Amino acid sequence: MPTPSAPFLISLLLAAGGCAQLAPSQSSRPPAPAALPPAATQAPGADDRIAASSIRERAIQLIEELSKSSDPQVRANAVEAASIVPNRLSEVVERGLHDPNPAVRSVAALAVGRSRITDLADQLSPLQSDPTPHVRISVILALVNCGQPVDRTPLANYLLEDPSPWVRRHAAFVLGEIGDRSALPLLRTAVRDSFPPASAEQVKILQLQISEAMIKLGDDHARQVLRASLYPSRPEELETAAIAVQIIGQLRDRDSIDQLIYLSEYRDRSGRPYPAEIRLGIASALASMGLKQGGFVADEFLASDRPELRAQAAFAYGEIGGRASWEKLDGMMSDPHSQVQIAAAAGILRSSVKP
Repeated sequence: MPTPSAPFLISLLLAAGGCAQLAPSQSSRPPAPAALPPAATQAPGADDRIAASSIRERAIQLIEELSKSSDPQVRANAVEAASIVPNRLSEVVERGLHDPNPAVRSVAALAVGRSRITDLADQLSPLQSDPTPHVRISVILALVNCGQPVDRTPLANYLLEDPSPWVRRHAAFVLGEIGDRSALPLLRTAVRDSFPPASAEQVKILQLQISEAMIKLGDDHARQVLRASLYPSRPEELETAAIAVQIIGQLRDRDSIDQLIYLSEYRDRSGRPYPAEIRLGIASALASMGLKQGGFVADEFLASDRPELRAQAAFAYGEIGGRASWEKLDGMMSDPHSQVQIAAAAGILRSSVKP
């Protein structure tokens, strides 16, 4: 089960056709980044505010409806979207804590912790003995953030000894989210020690997750691991690059802005750009750092025949915000694919800029 370290990107699916689209080596000095087109701005009027309120209410209603989907991934995404407005949708998060699917329970526990929904803290105790380690790890974060007593020592065992790289990634993520700097020596040990049996790519992704946690706890040296991963030398490393972009955006690593802009414009010798997933991730990462002119990248995939790309475009629009993005997200809430609908509804709630 993947670590839900970012909303609605529960798994990054890289296209097989993008395997030949590799970046130049990190040692080659990138040229001056291309200028992004200017972002349009317009002050909202009364009619705009009324329309925005209506769109927002529609998004809240849609999240409530999709939280009862038969698809557990849609339910998990609905739970995470609900945590954006816990005062309105806490029942969705509560239902997620009792979901039959462990991924949904894990996301729900994370939502309780990250949004500090203390009213649900009393429902976490039974999940401490959940059969799935991801859920138990998420519950530790939830209890800590809700001010409840909890034994954190299992996180060390999960990080250093669990045979699953996915469990280790989740433990590292939660250690970073808890924010206790005393966990830094543990994370450094995890970097030095042998890794569980896994592919080279999974080991690198685990290293990225550990680096993210270390950065959150104040170790800026770990940023170099993320930046180096932006330059894959083999097709198999494209997923690692996509996750590095996602983490850089979450951490708002402004020193990486020039690199991200350069990679968004990169073309190989055949004139092909980076895979769509990475370019959309770059647009979202830049928007999270205040560079909101990447809507043209999301526009390329607004009508894609791949629903996962439409959903990722919706995520980018949510980061970019503004009237134009909200109009597109409003339309995407009627997409035939529920993953796109929930991504659009979450983008509406997440956006800080009203149309």
